[in-house]
Amino acid sequence: MPPLPTSMPVMLVGSNGSRMSKLCLFLSLICSASVVIGAPKANTRQVNVKEGGSVFYCPWGLSQSDCHTIEFDNEGDRTVLLNNTEHQVDFKSHQWFGATVRSHGDTILACAPLYSWRTEKDTPLSDATGTCYLSAHNFTKFVEYAPCQISDAVGQGYCQGGFSADFTTDGKVVLGGPGSYFWQGQVISAAKEDIIKAYYPGYFIQSVESQIQTRQVQAKHDDSYQGYSVAVGEFSGDQVEGKSINFHWPKSWKHFYLQMGSYFGYAVATTDINSDGMADLLVGAPMFMVRGSDGRLEEMGRVYVYLQRGPLSLELLLPHLTGTQVFGRFGSTITPLGDLNQDGFNDVAISCPFGGEDQQGLVYIYNGYSEGLREKPSQVITGQWAAGTVPASFGFALRGAKDLDMNGYPDLIVGAFGVDKAVLYRSRPIVNASATLTVYPTMINPEEKNCMITNGNNSIPVSCVNLSFCISADGKHLPGILGEPIFHICTLLQVRKLSLFLQTASDKKLGMCFFLLQDEKDFRDKLSSIYVALNFSLDPKAAADSHGLRPILNYQSANVVEQKAQILLDCGEDNICVPDLKLVVQGNRKEVYLGDDNSLTLTFNARNEGEGGAYEAELYVVLPPEADYSGIARNNEVTRNARHSENPQLPLWAGLRFTVPRLKDAHKTVQFELQIRSKNENNSHSEVVPYKLEVVVQADLVNNGPSRISHTLLELRCPLSVQGHTLLYPLEFSTEGPINCTSDKHMNHLHLKVSVSHADAHLSGSNEDKSDMVWNKPDIENSVPLWIIILAILAGLLLLALLIYVLYKFGFFKRSLPYGTAMEKAQLKPQAASEA
Repeated sequence: MPPLPTSMPVMLVGSNGSRMSKLCLFLSLICSASVVIGAPKANTRQVNVKEGGSVFYCPWGLSQSDCHTIEFDNEGDRTVLLNNTEHQVDFKSHQWFGATVRSHGDTILACAPLYSWRTEKDTPLSDATGTCYLSAHNFTKFVEYAPCQISDAVGQGYCQGGFSADFTTDGKVVLGGPGSYFWQGQVISAAKEDIIKAYYPGYFIQSVESQIQTRQVQAKHDDSYQGYSVAVGEFSGDQVEGKSINFHWPKSWKHFYLQMGSYFGYAVATTDINSDGMADLLVGAPMFMVRGSDGRLEEMGRVYVYLQRGPLSLELLLPHLTGTQVFGRFGSTITPLGDLNQDGFNDVAISCPFGGEDQQGLVYIYNGYSEGLREKPSQVITGQWAAGTVPASFGFALRGAKDLDMNGYPDLIVGAFGVDKAVLYRSRPIVNASATLTVYPTMINPEEKNCMITNGNNSIPVSCVNLSFCISADGKHLPGILGEPIFHICTLLQVRKLSLFLQTASDKKLGMCFFLLQDEKDFRDKLSSIYVALNFSLDPKAAADSHGLRPILNYQSANVVEQKAQILLDCGEDNICVPDLKLVVQGNRKEVYLGDDNSLTLTFNARNEGEGGAYEAELYVVLPPEADYSGIARNNEVTRNARHSENPQLPLWAGLRFTVPRLKDAHKTVQFELQIRSKNENNSHSEVVPYKLEVVVQADLVNNGPSRISHTLLELRCPLSVQGHTLLYPLEFSTEGPINCTSDKHMNHLHLKVSVSHADAHLSGSNEDKSDMVWNKPDIENSVPLWIIILAILAGLLLLALLIYVLYKFGFFKRSLPYGTAMEKAQLKPQAASEA
């Protein structure tokens, strides 16, 4: 049962009543009842700034019209006065402010990774250094933090500071700038108190006392994009959180299985999924390729899970979590959810923003457990908007691990960038239930009639079986008390045609029920077990919480319990019947003739020489391709069906009729195969019995007239050679009776001597003449003249030369140029940065 089955779509509206452009690309949860949502393409009231981006604050529980803009920055583009001339120094249009949003206590961090400023007054170019703002003390103080804006801007021109960001537990800000130092990338960290203290209005360059950052390294590390995504966790063993996880792994971390071009590190997240007290790591590779059944590579996406076993020691968990949607970008966003089902282990959500039907987007919920993360999702949330000109990108941003509605369970917010919407998924209370079911006796003796039933005025003794069951349940933060009627408990027992339905309304119930067995003659199969099933579910009319959410059963709870009973058989102490099946087959003919229908009757004798009965015995016949089934052989004897419900009272005689009309002279024999099989579990098959027929060629000469024939002439024509090769070699005539034979060719000119069997040819008063002939096929070689082969080769070479010339004329062999530079390959992907 999914832990997040309810949802509430939210389309936020700005204070001026207009819809915000590209709403909720990134979002964050603050306090316990508010949502902060970034809108990086929104227009603001800043003068001469187009699509500068904004951040909205939405208190939980209020209507969408109560969402309002947080005024981090009211200024337009800034200028400085030099030599009585105003010079524009920064550029805020299309800066994507709100692309990264994070919160810590009463402090909100919002960044514009495409913010640019002009480092030299005489150049028209600007550097996309990026900038961030902090709102502190419940929106009473706003400060700018732009660590990539330094006086010596060499290597920082494309820093894009704030492309990714996070807060440590103690309030340190961690920023990623993947464009620093020729795209080597950089990670910067400083305490939020020091950032606020160092801020001075009007100054572009500021020094923060506690700031630390990574430095430029050798050129071989260019294009590494360090800081593309960051996550914070404790991995060093010193109990000090703040070690950021990004593209550059310490050398002691080995076995990170990468695939070229898979974008390993596009998204990262840390949470303790196996509840061992140490943070674990999840890494997304949304462009991971998987080879399909046809051998072609398909882009599916993958998430790698690493369990922390000790300081700087990560163990890769196998198997990997791999997407199932081609081009779905599984692993684009990963977010911790907290403990959704209250089982003591943290859970995570993973997005597939272009998956599902019509690319509406999917979000997968995975549950943690003692061994890591479960392989299959407990729930798949589907986007509500079909893809249009721009895909809805449902799951482009995720944020969880906060209980917005205060029902004791964490909630999840999903951003849909393409439709400017955010959806809140609220967790319903979870009920953990268990059940037991007992059937007595488990071995039923039909001879023991231990119950009486009344049929009119008559009392009939029958065999009975008893059923007992017990169901218990518990949960956290449930509405009402478990003792109240929140269950429908249903027990269903089927003994062939008899069934009983029981309903009760208590969370814990012990009951006893009696069920009647059918009459013995109604049972076709005494070997199979009689199953009893207990099925229970929550009452759909049970009390809901203050937000209208009703509890659900834990998806890991088994709501169906089965038990079984067996019928006592006359098969010894183990109650297991082991037959020994024997089959004898006879036929009414041993030969079949080419050109005839060849009617055939096969009779068989089946018997059981083992213990007990051969239950549901069946005759299996494998027909040769030349034969057809005609029907059951019938005569004055009693013919029994080959299929019986229990011990078929073997020995059993039966007959089957066939025809064999499709004979070929290439086969000398045709073969039937017969076998007896029973439904017994042990030794249920007899040995396969073959029945073989010889294929014979025979010519019949028959006089159907009213008188004898005084003179008969038989003329036989046959080919002796083909294309100069000998086909037949006549040796001699073999005759009996008053028959004279002549030939127009000299017979046995090589004077060969062979032993032959003489066939009878007889012309009697019955006017019937028979001759037996055996046919043989020679090996014939068909050769192709040499001139045809040479002509075909020359024609093929001429056609190949013509094809090469046409391709050359169309420029097929021209060499193509590289498609882009390293700067063009590093496209902005703010969502991964925010959701790390």
